[in-house]
Amino acid sequence: MGFAVTSLIFLLAGFVSCLFTLLCCNRGPSTNLFHLTLVVTAVICAWMMYAIVYLAQMKPLINPILSGE
Repeated sequence: MGFAVTSLIFLLAGFVSCLFTLLCCNRGPSTNLFHLTLVVTAVICAWMMYAIVYLAQMKPLINPILSGE
């Protein structure tokens, strides 16, 4: 899977988790906004961690040194 496909999977997971939060944790407008903020922040942080690890593998800073043995 490429970077774009996995990013779309994260977007879909964020959308589903927001809907799940609205349906299961309906306690008032202020609390709903707080819960949605937490869910969106968690999904963005998880996607950023994935993106950093994925993109760091494209151009590594340290080149491996092969031994001649």
